[in-house]
Amino acid sequence: MKSGFVSIIGRPNVGKSTLLNTIVNHKIAITSDKAGTTRNLIQGIYNEPNLQIVFVDTPGINRPLNKLGKVLNKQSYTVTKDVDVILFVVDAEAGLGKGDKMILNNLTRSEVPVVLVLNKIDRLTNEDLLFRITEYKDIFSFADIVPTSALKNDNIDQLIKVIQKYLTDDIKYYDENIVTNNSKNFMLSELVREKLMQKTIEEVPHSLTCHIVNFEDKKKIANVYIDIIVDRDSIKKIIIGKHGERIKEIGILARKDMEKLLNKKVYLELYVRTIKNWKDKEKYLAELGFMNNE
Repeated sequence: MKSGFVSIIGRPNVGKSTLLNTIVNHKIAITSDKAGTTRNLIQGIYNEPNLQIVFVDTPGINRPLNKLGKVLNKQSYTVTKDVDVILFVVDAEAGLGKGDKMILNNLTRSEVPVVLVLNKIDRLTNEDLLFRITEYKDIFSFADIVPTSALKNDNIDQLIKVIQKYLTDDIKYYDENIVTNNSKNFMLSELVREKLMQKTIEEVPHSLTCHIVNFEDKKKIANVYIDIIVDRDSIKKIIIGKHGERIKEIGILARKDMEKLLNKKVYLELYVRTIKNWKDKEKYLAELGFMNNE
């Protein structure tokens, strides 16, 4: 039996959440094409008969623009300390950027093995891929390098084999049927945030968060009440839409995913609240669950 903990880190929008979902074969982390999708530490559990890997997907590391950004960066770096291996995920198509160099500079002080995961290789030629490998090898001494396409499920088996080499434990931390330690409350609120990211303009996702107010899990139906928190009234109007059409569409899409998750009918009620500058106020960051890991 081999087991251990693996941290997934990298810049925003490199495919960390998609990679985690693909590895555990379940949707436990929301995804979108907008940067900054992940805002919490999300654990996913991979199981084989004699293998258990606990993955921790972290918020994308970026230059912080507010108190929330500082909290998220701190969480991401903290989770690289007590793990067996760090997966440093990069967008192979985009190539080496300032954000990558900043993260690698911080990792030079780490004693944990760092595996470079070159994601999105389905968008590259073999020649381009070899160039990317050389580009990253020249600036950091990686324990291993694994090219992958999380979206296409390409080379994920090889990544698991590489990770196994660095695992140090021999006990099972979770039952075999558990794929995440996320609470239902968290996952339900994240499904709403995912639909908001998909159905609104670029600036909106960075101005909002979702918070579950009440969850009544009954035998045949679940009643879910979620607040959508925004930082200004203009964003509130965008989310609600003309005659409430956008908020209705978001609710319909989120409810469908919730019913898949809970395997029952769902009654969903969404309410949009404005809290000015919530991302810079510790009181609200604590109330909304962002400072639990500080």
